[in-house]
Amino acid sequence: MAFSLLSTQNLKTLKGEKQGYKTYILHLAPSDLSGVMNTCPKATAGCRAACLNTAGHGGMFKAGETTNTVQEARKRRTVFFKTNREVFMETLITDITKAIKQAERKGMTPVFRLNGTSDILWENIYVGGKNVFEHFPTVQFYDYSKILNRKVKHLGNYHLTFSRAESNDADVMKALEQGYSIAVVFDEVPTTWNGVPVVDGDLDDLRFNNTKLDLVIGLKAKGRAKKDTSGFVIRTN
Repeated sequence: MAFSLLSTQNLKTLKGEKQGYKTYILHLAPSDLSGVMNTCPKATAGCRAACLNTAGHGGMFKAGETTNTVQEARKRRTVFFKTNREVFMETLITDITKAIKQAERKGMTPVFRLNGTSDILWENIYVGGKNVFEHFPTVQFYDYSKILNRKVKHLGNYHLTFSRAESNDADVMKALEQGYSIAVVFDEVPTTWNGVPVVDGDLDDLRFNNTKLDLVIGLKAKGRAKKDTSGFVIRTN
C-alpha cells in the first residue's frame, strides 16, 4: 500500500486537539466521482455541488486543471475499497491500530471519522467476523449521514449526526424523532433556526460530545457551497 487510508490534516478536526482529541479521517471520493461506485446513496444535487470534497486542499486546483493530488488519492482509495474490499478492510484495521498508538504516544485520545466525504454503512462490513467498530470497542468513532434507520444503536462507540439537504425535510423530521442531532449548513451560522437554538458546529468536529439538547448543529458553507443556490445552504442574509 503506497498511500495511507487515514488523514489528520483537516482544519476543523485540528481544533479538537486543544481538547485532547486526535481525529483521523478516511476520505473517499464522494458520490459517483470515482467512476466505480456511489459512496453516497442519499446524495442530492445540492450536496453533490456543495460537497466538502472541494473544501481546503481538496479544492485547490492549478489553472486549467480539474483535479489535484488530494482528489486523485481519494479516487484511488475508493477504487481500492470497491475492487479489493477484504484487503482494504484489513489495511484500515492496521491503520487504525497504528493511529491509536500514535495518538497515545502524544498523550491524546484518538477518534475516527470514516465517512469524511462518503456515507458508507461501515456497520455492515465485516473483517474477521466483526465490523470495524467491534474491533475497537473502546475507541470513539463518529460520522455525519443522510441515511435513516441505520442499525447502530447497539454500537456504543459510534455516534451519528443526521445531515440536512435541500430535499430531505421529511427525513430530517424522522431523524429528530429518533433522537438524532441535525447538521444544517448556513451561509452564516445563526443562534436559532426555526425557533430552535443552534450549536456552532465549526468550533470543533467532536459531535459525540454534543448533548441530547443540541438538536441543530450549524455549519458554515465552505468551498463550492458558498455559491450554492439549490437550498442546500440556508441563507440567513
